[in-house]
Amino acid sequence: MESRNPVLSGDLFQNAAVGGYEGVAASTMSIQGTTVKTGLLLAITVATALISWEKIPQGEMAFGWLIGGAIVGLIVGLITSFKPTLAPFTAPLYAAAQGLFLGGLSVIAEMKFPGIALQAIMATFGVFAAMLILYATRTIQATPGLVKFLSIAILGIMLTYLCSFILSFFGMSIPFLREPSPIGIGIGLFITGVAAFTLILDFHQIEELSNQGAPKSMEWYGAFGLMVTLIWLYIEILRLLMLIASYAQSNE
Repeated sequence: MESRNPVLSGDLFQNAAVGGYEGVAASTMSIQGTTVKTGLLLAITVATALISWEKIPQGEMAFGWLIGGAIVGLIVGLITSFKPTLAPFTAPLYAAAQGLFLGGLSVIAEMKFPGIALQAIMATFGVFAAMLILYATRTIQATPGLVKFLSIAILGIMLTYLCSFILSFFGMSIPFLREPSPIGIGIGLFITGVAAFTLILDFHQIEELSNQGAPKSMEWYGAFGLMVTLIWLYIEILRLLMLIASYAQSNE
């Protein structure tokens, strides 16, 4: 069963596992090792987010931090995706860049809706914990049906965001996508749900790769893939909360 996270490709990991790693515990990927490395990447992301948060308390340079972090994160993320063996070096850099991006994004959101960033952080960790428990207890499993549904949903979301980005250059937008309306909030809930369920596929993929004896260095790549989903989830939750807050304000 392959994860639909673009950076967690089953074929890629299986190819990396070829070479006699099986049975050599010290040289193989483990769930525990991936968990530790995910924690390290998360700590780096939080640290750099706090740096950007503290340096731009009034938001004057928030846009610069946001764009700079996003560009560097995109470039490093693509490099890591195409060259997974570099993950031990590029994954921390990706986490640092994304931390600056998320810090800038959170400052902008906080300026409009005080307290919303903390709510988004708590919700993200809450959803992550819930999905981990649901997966660990096998309440939700990475079934073929779930994989197929999420594959179609993620592709649709990516294409929608791409179209929205292109249309923005012409002063146009996709109806309801970012509008603080019941339909806009419903769309936001759906996208957030897709991001949340992608975690289930990531957990499954990491477990499978560990059982298959992938190289230990690939723990960094597994942690990188999980961070990609977590960052996406935080952004979608923050956007959803802003839509709900805007809608509530407009109806006061």
